[in-house]
Order: sequence, then C-alpha cells, then structure tokens
Amino acid sequence: MKTVPPPTAPGPWHRAWRTWILGALLPVYLLTTFGGTLARVDGDSMNETLTTGDVLLLLKYPRWLRAWGLPTPYPRRGDLLIFKAPADSPYSSETVWGVRHRPYNVKRALALAGDTVAVQDGKVVVNGKPLAESYASEGFVGDQPALTVPPGKVWVMGDNRRLGSSLDSRAYGPVDLGDVAGPADLRLWPRPGLIPR
Repeated sequence: MKTVPPPTAPGPWHRAWRTWILGALLPVYLLTTFGGTLARVDGDSMNETLTTGDVLLLLKYPRWLRAWGLPTPYPRRGDLLIFKAPADSPYSSETVWGVRHRPYNVKRALALAGDTVAVQDGKVVVNGKPLAESYASEGFVGDQPALTVPPGKVWVMGDNRRLGSSLDSRAYGPVDLGDVAGPADLRLWPRPGLIPR
C-alpha cells in the first residue's frame, strides 16, 4: 500500500508572493488603474485656478464606467480633465532626458460632443451662448470660427487666457476621450477643496 507524503509547508517565496504581491501590490494596482490617483500640476496654463505644485485627485473610474457602457455624467462641461493632446498634433509630445513622450495636461472641458463652440470677441461661445467664466483670467483670446465637437471628443481650454499661456483645443482641436485619464475637480494640496466651475 502506497503512503501519501504529508503536505509541505509553503516556503518563504510562496508566503511573500501571497502577502506582498496578492495582498498589497495587486490592490494598489487595481485602485490606481480603475479608481483614482494623484496628479501634480506643472505649468501656467491654468493660473490662477491652479498653480505649479498643486496636487489634484484624478478620478479614473468615470472613464472606465463610460468605456464599459455604464451610465455616467462624465464628462461634464466645466470639469478639469487630465489628458494627452492628440497624437497627430505637433504639441502632443516633449523630450525629457532624451526620451520623447506624450505628457499629460490639465485643462477645462468647455464643449462636449455635439456642441458648437466658437471664440468671438474674446469670449467662448457654446451653442450660441457666451460662457460665464469667472475662473478665466483677463487676456487676449483670438477669435475662432465655430466648429461642432465630433462624437467621442471634448473641447478643452486653459483658464489662463493670456497670450501664449495655454496650448489647448484652440491649437490642436478637440481631444479624443480615449486620451483622457479622467476628471480632477478636487485639489488636495495646498488649498484643499473643489475647484470652482
């Protein structure tokens, strides 16, 4: 009659795999991929609303809900969005330490798919009505003819309207929602609170 050897105790690598990989790293990965993460502002395009060094909470779950076809109000006009500029734009990439990449930007969503947007007399006009933009800085904004935002895209603009201060949809057109990481309407540091819309 054959005897069955007693089960061996799990080794240190097996315990480490269960504890650290499945118990700690996997939940962090899932949270930062599908839930949310931190985003740090770098640049002047959103002055005075945001300044370099501000830390925002980037919510990723609205993007995933939309991608999975679940009901969500995302995106909303006035949301601050974290996104990559369109890949075919000359403004979409930068080189850091010899490596070329597409950085993330933060701008305000001003027109959604199906909206008609134009810039007239220094004001953003959406669907024939000028937006009341208490967050926008004073500055020169050149007129732009009306365009209708295509499906699956959003038209964005920085709050800093001083000449040359923000590269946005005026320069590269509407942004594909596939390039948007999600909304970031909550500042965590240095002045915690919701960003004014």
